[in-house]
Amino acid sequence: MPAQKDRWFPSFSFLLFCASFIPMLGSTSLLQELSPQEYFSSLQAGRASLAYFSHNVSPGAQPFLEQIENSVEALQDYGISVVKVNCPKEDVSRYCGKENALRKAYLFRGNMLIREFPTDALFDVNSIVANVLFALLFNEVKYVETLTDLQNIENALKGRSNMVFVYVPATGTAEHRAVMEVAFVYGTVHQFVLTTEATLLKDTGDEPDASSARLLFCHCQQATDVAQPCRKTPLEQDLTVLNIHRHLKLMGAPLVTEVAEDPEKVSTVHLQLGLPLVFILSQKETYEADRRTAEFLAWQLLGKAGVALLSRDLVDLNVLLRSNVALKTPDEGVPIKYLVLEDTDEVITLVEDKSKVEQIQEDEDEEDEDEKENDNQDVQDDQVVEAVSRDKKRELPLEQILTLTEETFHSAMLKAAQTVVLFYASWEAVSLAVLQSYTEVADHLKGVQGVLLSRVNCWDWPGVCTTENVTQFPTIKIYKRGEQPLMYNGMLGTEELTSFIMLSRVSCPLKLMTIDEAEGYLRGELPTELSSYHHASVLGVFSTAMSKAREAFIEAGSILSGHVTMGMYFEDDALALSRKYAVSPPALLLARSGDRSVEGIALSKESAQDIVQMIRYRLLDTFPEITVQNLPHYLQLRKPFLILFSDGDIGQLESKEMLKLAKGIPQQVFIPCWLNLKNTPVGHGVLKAYFATVPSLPVLVWVNLHAGGQVFKFPSEQSVTETNILSWLEKLKAGLEIPSSTLSEEDWKPPLPAYNFLQMMDTTAPEFTLRASYRHGDGQEQQQPEGSEEKATVREETPEEAGVKAEKVQSPGRDLRGTAPRLAGREKQAKRHSEL
Repeated sequence: MPAQKDRWFPSFSFLLFCASFIPMLGSTSLLQELSPQEYFSSLQAGRASLAYFSHNVSPGAQPFLEQIENSVEALQDYGISVVKVNCPKEDVSRYCGKENALRKAYLFRGNMLIREFPTDALFDVNSIVANVLFALLFNEVKYVETLTDLQNIENALKGRSNMVFVYVPATGTAEHRAVMEVAFVYGTVHQFVLTTEATLLKDTGDEPDASSARLLFCHCQQATDVAQPCRKTPLEQDLTVLNIHRHLKLMGAPLVTEVAEDPEKVSTVHLQLGLPLVFILSQKETYEADRRTAEFLAWQLLGKAGVALLSRDLVDLNVLLRSNVALKTPDEGVPIKYLVLEDTDEVITLVEDKSKVEQIQEDEDEEDEDEKENDNQDVQDDQVVEAVSRDKKRELPLEQILTLTEETFHSAMLKAAQTVVLFYASWEAVSLAVLQSYTEVADHLKGVQGVLLSRVNCWDWPGVCTTENVTQFPTIKIYKRGEQPLMYNGMLGTEELTSFIMLSRVSCPLKLMTIDEAEGYLRGELPTELSSYHHASVLGVFSTAMSKAREAFIEAGSILSGHVTMGMYFEDDALALSRKYAVSPPALLLARSGDRSVEGIALSKESAQDIVQMIRYRLLDTFPEITVQNLPHYLQLRKPFLILFSDGDIGQLESKEMLKLAKGIPQQVFIPCWLNLKNTPVGHGVLKAYFATVPSLPVLVWVNLHAGGQVFKFPSEQSVTETNILSWLEKLKAGLEIPSSTLSEEDWKPPLPAYNFLQMMDTTAPEFTLRASYRHGDGQEQQQPEGSEEKATVREETPEEAGVKAEKVQSPGRDLRGTAPRLAGREKQAKRHSEL
């Protein structure tokens, strides 16, 4: 037995070695490894890099190298490369020669050494990212150890800029990293000051807690005098990148917003960030007192809620006269609550304790039903925004979609035969809705060889989107090696997009070499994976001499690629093929999926656009069911509609008669179709627009949307037959019928003007993931365009401007007098507010 054990031990050791080695073969290291000469020759001016020089990796240095490798992606987000430099044994230079030098990591900007780091100071990803950014941001983030240094910085900033003061128990922590990442974006907007001295917290008025990191936003810009202290607003959440970014956004928002429109339409940064908005209801006689109350309350609620001043004189509010406060929550669909409160303490309690709202809410207010019906008209893209907002907490499965950046975009185009790219903006509702459909497309195409789905957030990488000529969001393009990108212009649903991607894999047009291939193509003989997406085949037949017509057909194929399968046959026996279907070249042969017959169509016009228009028209159904998806195709024909509305499938008799009518009329005179209200519920709204109330179904309607907009209803006492319909149409043509209604000639426009997204966007460098906070003072200097008749309905004031005014008021009132007449007779004694 001992001998057997001795024989088994080497075999077991070998198997264990192989098992541990196999994963290493599949893994790919993100850490670059260069020689000293290669590394120093690769350095670029202005680009930062972190380098570790080593002769060979000792067991003690292995954990450090693992953490360095783990930090590669995080540092790449900030344009910092990470390199392991392999030193030759004979190298005795500054970085390779000394043993203590091999225990350090070096940070370079270009070929200039910025900082040396002992390897034991870079113990994990957080410490590596934090210390590297700290070294690079030596101007944006000041480190202080004494109260004197802190006060000197404060005094230098007063009247000019604000300060973000941060305490961390130690450098290299997760909180330190979060601060550095935010400072990388906001460092040009605010002055960041960092300390590890807990005693400075006490000196700044904050409660010292040496075990927890703290952040204070210091409003130094509003302090016009050196003796005037900077107001301080603490961040009450943990120090994470998201929380700090959110806090700085709130600090840059207006202190008080003056509103002169319906509160339901008002949107501020507080609501967008999930905080409530408090309205102080004012009137002309008490404006000054109400303004002081709003400013005082805004300072108390800074970072917790927004405050707006709403003038009753400018807005017709259908609420009780004694209501003096309104509360708007960020929750979707929750109406504004109008309340009667006595002082600001109740408002603060209301914000901090949501359960108090129901106790003090006015029961007298009831909304009129007509207003409820009109609520949806007050919000632009309300259904899309609502859907996105409802699903905002649902994490999308984006694992199968490659995220592209400015650096990886061009290399990704070479990874697959066909690369699909979604260009979107992360702040735009339609983009987010399409991103959900895009994940479903990725699930459908999982396992399909040669197709790669990817995405580019144009908010983070505008340079890529500009280079690729992306002028609207969202945009979907398909890239093939050696070909021009193909843009998708269809519906943005899952089925339509999946079909487009699959059909675009086939050459359009497909060149066929024999009559047998052409006949097989007309029978629908395509790869099996395309069978569920293939609906019709179009074959162009040309003689060898018809070069101009062939070129136009090829151009038409490039336009229709992904929407339809097209083939082309121009061999010597093309005439025999075309004669079989009673046409002469140049001609089109159209074969629908499931239909054995082949339709021959002579090509009278030989331009690409004419061919495209003809194919699109011929592919339309003879008697189609109108849906939201296919309606745009039929509207493009700009022809009258003869629509049979039904509550479900139409009867066999009606279907037979309408199909007979459709096949018997001359081409493109009008569009006979039907609409199933169960499949397309929006049809109820269409009928209400036509007849005020929904008539009994089925009902046959004639409407010409492009000429006069007159709506005619087929007589309900007559049966729907081809003869009766043609007789009725003759009466319409002779002007013997009276229209049931006439549609308005006004253009169909959105209920509200389009958002000016460029004005909303923050001005910051495009490569930053986080965006710099918007400085409202910059925008206030812009003048309205000449000739504009619209007047601004919201006037905003920054905390710095309002703070100066508030300082001039000796004792701002804490009561809500003036906002409710019943309080005018019993004013409370004014109280001074303490500084935050």
